[in-house]
Amino acid sequence: MFRDRRAEREVVERLLAQTRDGRSGVLVMRGEAGIGKTALLEHARDAAAGYRVVRATGVESEMEFAFAGLHQLCAPLLDRLGALPDPQQAALGVAFGLRAGDPPDRFLVGLATLSLLAEAAEERPLLCLVDDAQWLGAASAQILAFVARRLEAERMVLLFALRDLGPDRGDTEVLAGLPELRLDGLGEADARALLAAAVHAPLDERVRDRIIAEARGNPLALLELPRGAEPAPSAELAGGFGLAGGFGLPDALGVPRRIEESFRRRSGRLPADTQLLLLVAAAEPVGDAALLWRAAEHLGIGAEAAMPAEAAGLLEIGARVRFSHPLVRSAIYRAAAAPDRRRAHHALAEASDPQTDPDRRAWHRAQSVRGTDETVAAELEHSGDRARSRGGLAAAAAFLERAVVLTPEPAERARRALAAAHAKHQAGAPHAASELLTVAAAGPLDALQHARVELLRAQIAFVLTRGSDVPGMLLDAAKTLAPLDAALARETYLQALEAAIHAGPLSQGRGALEAAEAAQAAPAPSTPPRPLDLLLDGVVTRFTQGYEASAPDLRRALEAFRDQLGAEDDGRRGLWLACRVAFMLFDDETLYELTSRHVRLARDAGALATLATALNFHATIMVNNGELSRAAELAAEESAITQSIGAPPLPHARLVLAAYRGRQSETSELYAAAVRDVTERGEGTVVTLGQAALAVLHNGLGNYEAALAAATGPCDYDELAHSSAALPPLNQ
Repeated sequence: MFRDRRAEREVVERLLAQTRDGRSGVLVMRGEAGIGKTALLEHARDAAAGYRVVRATGVESEMEFAFAGLHQLCAPLLDRLGALPDPQQAALGVAFGLRAGDPPDRFLVGLATLSLLAEAAEERPLLCLVDDAQWLGAASAQILAFVARRLEAERMVLLFALRDLGPDRGDTEVLAGLPELRLDGLGEADARALLAAAVHAPLDERVRDRIIAEARGNPLALLELPRGAEPAPSAELAGGFGLAGGFGLPDALGVPRRIEESFRRRSGRLPADTQLLLLVAAAEPVGDAALLWRAAEHLGIGAEAAMPAEAAGLLEIGARVRFSHPLVRSAIYRAAAAPDRRRAHHALAEASDPQTDPDRRAWHRAQSVRGTDETVAAELEHSGDRARSRGGLAAAAAFLERAVVLTPEPAERARRALAAAHAKHQAGAPHAASELLTVAAAGPLDALQHARVELLRAQIAFVLTRGSDVPGMLLDAAKTLAPLDAALARETYLQALEAAIHAGPLSQGRGALEAAEAAQAAPAPSTPPRPLDLLLDGVVTRFTQGYEASAPDLRRALEAFRDQLGAEDDGRRGLWLACRVAFMLFDDETLYELTSRHVRLARDAGALATLATALNFHATIMVNNGELSRAAELAAEESAITQSIGAPPLPHARLVLAAYRGRQSETSELYAAAVRDVTERGEGTVVTLGQAALAVLHNGLGNYEAALAAATGPCDYDELAHSSAALPPLNQ
């Protein structure tokens, strides 16, 4: 039932009305669990007379599977796939595992999704509902955000329900910047009316007041807490007040956890077979009814076991399996004993087709194992390889991480732990990568593996701190790698130079010149040299011999990067430094192409740490190109990613954007805060960038002495990019 929410319902209804008139609509509804987002989605469905409705629900355990949420949404429309151009058909086919092929370009997948939805909307208006969008995988979220930002006249409404997450649970927030509707708690009068409707027996006033106070206007809490409460053994409990209504509510739990506890108690009163069936359904997030019944048959559970769960309002089983609320699933799964979880996953593994769904089968098998099992660990490793080939770094990391736990032999476990740590690092999970690196370091490892451990340790430190001690760590790793893997040693020297440039004037160890001098001892490049080999030699020359001597070599390196096509991992190596070189050489065309490619390749791979850096750089280029709104979108996405992976902030784009908008107070505040933050870490590149931005700001405001003072710092330091950025205002 609805209490209040009139304004919210009117917003949704206006979107539907305007779509009937030929205009598209997008809305992101945000709020805590149980606040009414799902109810508003259902209201939209009910109000969408004449619409075709498709929906998807994000599931936390499905986040590692690339494109799983997108597949849910598009599956009912795939009969229209043939209307799309061949490249778009191929992109969606590979993304959804319908055909083999190279990892699809994310832009092409987004374009294909938009085309597919638009094709469906030609026949009649289309309503797309995405519940629990916070649990969409990165790939699905990025594609749907891409679609949402490009809707125009497709007669389509796209509604997202996005749950607030706690400070320890982040997400990429790629939906930032889309139209939003914030759902807060009900007012006290509506909360009392809703509670009165839910409780049909007399309720002590003090109990009622406490329920209302603790629910904080959360509609689901108001409905479920009384329904799931246990009768109190006496009228007085430790809380010190009478509970004539018989409700005991723990103080320590937040509203969503209390709601989960209510669902757990309700399910706990059901027959044993029903509880086990609920657990299987909770462990199987796709909602495949046929799969559920095959697993149930394996456990000896009959169809009649579903009836008590349906009667209790917990579960619906039709063409799909649906819980009455997403928290039912988590409550049931969390409450289950470990042996029961293993039984459920084992049954699901036995029910999964090894030919058509090998990855999900391997995942369920892995969750069903107690102890170690090399066969299952090897299956998971193969699944990780398949996930990586489809552009799913996070999925690959998840498979490898579980494979480590199941591997019995120490050397093989160390090898897989190193691979899993590398995948976690690339996927933007540096803390998880550090934990896996500790497992790998326990060995046994050969000399090259030891060197790779130290390299990855330095790379993780750079993501987490971008501190001035990292260049030394990378130079030490490069020196160790030189006799073991010449190509990797050269890459590591290049990374050391990148880290030294980040440290800039705040370097407290080996700075850019010291790193360049050390890199002169790097092994000879391969024949023909790779683009990053040309870049390394050019940057070494830049810092040891100067701008003029290095310019020809650096231009050749940039040409090589421009000629390098494809989304392979090699395509990302050295791109950040190549972008800075293009900036230094005032090659605007190459700079735009390389920063765009940097963003695209990082997105395609799901490499969040790299993506944050790429977005930050590309946003500054958008500012220089005058695309301020687009720059702000990119900066917001970068900020959300950076926060979610626990990395230090990247204020570059926001500083430049504020300066070019002429916002003196905002620019000064951002600069002061950034300097305080980076001084402790030793990340001087933010200081030089900020000074260049201040020079632009003051020059635009006519404060020429202040502009001159600000531009002098980067020019005196003479690093790769920001000294070049400061030259125009210095000479105006």
